[in-house]
Amino acid sequence: MRAGAENLLRATNNNKVREQVLLELSFVNSDLQILKEELEGLNISVEVYQNTEETFSIPLVPLGLKETKEVDFTLPLKDFILEHYSEDSSEYEDEIADLMDLRQACRTPSRDEAGIEMLISYFLQLGYVENRFFPPTRHMGVLFTWYDSFTGVPVCQQNLLLEKASILFNIGALYTQIGTRCNRQTQVGLENAVDAFQRAAGVLSYLKETFTHTPSYDMSPAMLNVLVKMMLAQAQECVFEQIGLPGIRNEFFTLVKMTQEVAKVGEVYMLVNTAMNQEPVKENIPYSWSKLAQIKSDHYKALAHYFIATILCDHELQSGDDEDQQEKALSQLYDYMPEGLMVLTVLKDKVQRKQLGKAHLRKAIVCHEEALRVCGLCKKLRNIDVLQEVLTAAHKRSLLKYAQQETEDDFLSLIQAPDILPKTEHRIETIAPQFSKVKVKDFFHRLGPLTVFSAKQRWTAPRTIRIHHEAGELGFSLRGGSPVQIYCLDPVCPAATMGLKEGDYIVSVGDVDCKWLGVNEVLEKFKSVGEQPIEIEVISCQDTAASMHNKSATYSVGMQKTYSLICLAMEDDKIDQTKKAPLKLPFLSWGTKNRQKAASTLCLPSAVAGSSQIKKKLSPFTLLNTDSSLY
Repeated sequence: MRAGAENLLRATNNNKVREQVLLELSFVNSDLQILKEELEGLNISVEVYQNTEETFSIPLVPLGLKETKEVDFTLPLKDFILEHYSEDSSEYEDEIADLMDLRQACRTPSRDEAGIEMLISYFLQLGYVENRFFPPTRHMGVLFTWYDSFTGVPVCQQNLLLEKASILFNIGALYTQIGTRCNRQTQVGLENAVDAFQRAAGVLSYLKETFTHTPSYDMSPAMLNVLVKMMLAQAQECVFEQIGLPGIRNEFFTLVKMTQEVAKVGEVYMLVNTAMNQEPVKENIPYSWSKLAQIKSDHYKALAHYFIATILCDHELQSGDDEDQQEKALSQLYDYMPEGLMVLTVLKDKVQRKQLGKAHLRKAIVCHEEALRVCGLCKKLRNIDVLQEVLTAAHKRSLLKYAQQETEDDFLSLIQAPDILPKTEHRIETIAPQFSKVKVKDFFHRLGPLTVFSAKQRWTAPRTIRIHHEAGELGFSLRGGSPVQIYCLDPVCPAATMGLKEGDYIVSVGDVDCKWLGVNEVLEKFKSVGEQPIEIEVISCQDTAASMHNKSATYSVGMQKTYSLICLAMEDDKIDQTKKAPLKLPFLSWGTKNRQKAASTLCLPSAVAGSSQIKKKLSPFTLLNTDSSLY
């Protein structure tokens, strides 16, 4: 409706019509905005996939799965099997049904490893389907429709690459949902959460590097770059929670370590927030996500200042302490010191320690207040009770610590707290998807080896050749793997006169399918018939289509630009045709020639050593108590 109104607006010069169209457009845009906000509330809620146990942790952000419409592969694949492979397509109805059932199941995967494995299985199966049924020179007439996970805008293409990219996105999204559902009150739960977010980042990074110019906003390189940063930041947050899970002892070097770790969490969230506010991502990133990243950046920055203030206020340098070690540890926290202060002097001077400690507490309080303010500005976030509780408890703890340091003669102690250098001993990196761990069998295995029987190579219909053993010779040899190939054909032999050609592939001997048989197995088939005439079916290669992905048209409602989905083409296994042909071997014959070579009077076609075809498989917050627990 909106597209039609916009076209009419551009076409008409009548002011009355233009005013009416503009009014209609305003109503349509308002309705669309309302629908978009409702979709955002359903699709990107940070509460939907959280762990069901009662926790005292800041919520993590999961990705919503992309939705799709049903796809019927039946007629296109059956037509292609009949046309391209010259086989009875009705014999492949079960395989097509299995493919469609797997796709249907992938629309609602379980939120666990079984769901991940199913999505990967379908993704790998699509690789087989693409090579067997989707030639690079034309479309198959199968329309794939996927909806943007953020905006709900549909994208329709006849390109299988859209299907593959969307499945990859859903694999990454499913990992994020698994990560947010982990129990963050246990070490095992936190380890699983870290692993899930790293794997999510790895899948999304792989998607960004493999598919370019994707036709939906959620899979654009800019958006994927932000999502990868966000997943790694959440993994870093879980690492900090994991370190602090047993409790943080109020001890000098322990607090130094925790200060740097929590400062690192604040830094990565600051980078995430910066990336979320850049064009073109800013228009499509959920508002609650951007604000949550800002809140976490301020919150963890405040915790870093609180920890270092605790070091300065609670730990005076004693006679038995290692002065050099404490000076070195404290100096690593700062890029610079306030004017007039030196690390060793601060450690020794009680007044300077107190002044710098209070400066850090003031900075912590300011950051906590900013986090609470931003949280109050976002309707979705201020309704999350646990988030409000965590932020309020941390703020009160800093206020209490500051009140304990207040004295009447502190009016001259106003100095600026220096920034804290972030550092972590737990490097967080993406984990690349390991597709090889999921074993998948090609549904259409019966069509033959994929290196030969693919959509890129055109073959003649099978021809039946009746071989007679005349004059004791057949006149050809065999070579290659599956299927075997006619080699060293005598142009005047009876088989050649019946239509056999050099380079033909044998697809059946008698009534036995030979597409997956090697030379030795085919030799056995020849031997089993004895001296009787035998019928074989052969095919000839017509041409080889250029292995190039052409750009496909994209239909996208409400999008300002139309993109093409392009996959970085991966070279298929090719038969090495550059090797020199070996010398011709004797033709098939029997009688006096072979009595010295074998006990049998029948000499079968000899196997020629050729290039073998290699088959590739494919935090909890706890208030400060009187014991040693600080956080």
